[in-house]
Amino acid sequence: MKFYITTPIYYVNAKPHLGHAYTTLAADVIARWRRLKGDDAFFLTGTDEHGAKVAEAASAAGQEPQTFADEVAGEFQQAWKNLNIEYSDFIRTTEPRHEKGVMAFLEVLKKNNALYEGEYRGLYCTGCENFITEKELVDGLCPAHKKKPQEVAEKNWFFKLSKYLAPVRRLINSDKLKIGPDSAKKEALGLLKQGLADFSVSREKVKWGIALPWDKSQTVYVWVDALLNYITARGYPNLSPGAWPADLQLMSKDILKFHAIYWPAMLLAAGLEPERELFAHGYFSINGQKMSKSLGNIIDPNDLVKEYGADGARYLILSQFPFGQDGDIKVEKFKEQYNADLANGIGNLASRVSNLIEKNFDGAFTKKEPRASSKDFDALLAENRIDEALKSVVEGFRELDKKIDREKLWSLVKEDKAKAGKILSDIANEILALAQKLAPVLPQTAQKIIKQFSAKQIKKGESLFPRK
Repeated sequence: MKFYITTPIYYVNAKPHLGHAYTTLAADVIARWRRLKGDDAFFLTGTDEHGAKVAEAASAAGQEPQTFADEVAGEFQQAWKNLNIEYSDFIRTTEPRHEKGVMAFLEVLKKNNALYEGEYRGLYCTGCENFITEKELVDGLCPAHKKKPQEVAEKNWFFKLSKYLAPVRRLINSDKLKIGPDSAKKEALGLLKQGLADFSVSREKVKWGIALPWDKSQTVYVWVDALLNYITARGYPNLSPGAWPADLQLMSKDILKFHAIYWPAMLLAAGLEPERELFAHGYFSINGQKMSKSLGNIIDPNDLVKEYGADGARYLILSQFPFGQDGDIKVEKFKEQYNADLANGIGNLASRVSNLIEKNFDGAFTKKEPRASSKDFDALLAENRIDEALKSVVEGFRELDKKIDREKLWSLVKEDKAKAGKILSDIANEILALAQKLAPVLPQTAQKIIKQFSAKQIKKGESLFPRK
């Protein structure tokens, strides 16, 4: 079965941080799990490289926008490589294939009478790359960026969103467009209930972008440009069978409106099927504070990899709080959690069991089908409950460790070797079963455990997670 999963594409106005890694790792876990289940999973991520915000960041760095975008896109690719993220494609909005698809899509919208020319007068937040209304301001400032938005008056081309609000509402209510968690679905329906205005698909005064094919004085509005990556990466306007729709689109809840309302409306207007499922995860703070440059609390995922290894970093990023809810990350607890769950947990168990088998049974044990079922684990991942799936596996390793202590295997092996051998064989088989579950989340660790415990003769080997 084909399965298409996406992350948002990330602005190149700043380097990759923990928030980017959180979404991308979640997608990687689900894509890996799908592949292990036999699905043909296609996992897309990439970078959003147009718009005023990127042009300003490039100017501040003393570079041309394209040079700046090339460098930062490379940093995203390197960060994902360091975290062992296996995407199928990395789309960049400055690529010719994307530009071609964007122009073709907009021509279809124009042909289908979904666009009209008008004038926008109002407020624009460059930080959000979004038009904003007076009622959304807090003390005259953008609530997200705490900055005063620009007053703009310019000619734009608009999308007839009002024409498609009712069909989008029906899609969401019927779960033909499934939105999770429930709080995100309620938010999307709430936005539809309060009503949304037609939105601009072009900007007159932003030069760093894709020119409208029929009006070169206009460039494509950066959010429209960005959303179209999900189909341009799949070859639009020449989509092959099964290339679209996306089965699951992951994102942070701050961009829910664009994905849950604007995006399906645009797809309907172009005669395409909307995405099948959206899942919007929550916000997180760092030690109780929002991540920001001014506070100096932005976490570079590369630093976590250097300190804890790729799998250690993957575990720490994904295990902090329920996926889909808001949460707080306690950075000072990372080392404690790494040692407790990985070094003294998974790593210590593999070491204890392999050592007992090597010393007392010449490295051999009776291999058999494990009793542990993956049904519950699969059900959790099917519902995007990634943290719970991971927790269930770690708890499984912990229970096996307790069993060794309960049975006092280090003594039992001297008193009743046959009984100790049977118990150790059961534990070793369960370790193998747990490692197979662990593979989508901690792929390197799972591979090492499977190799170690599948060998004809088990040897203790190196520590999976050196203590910190």
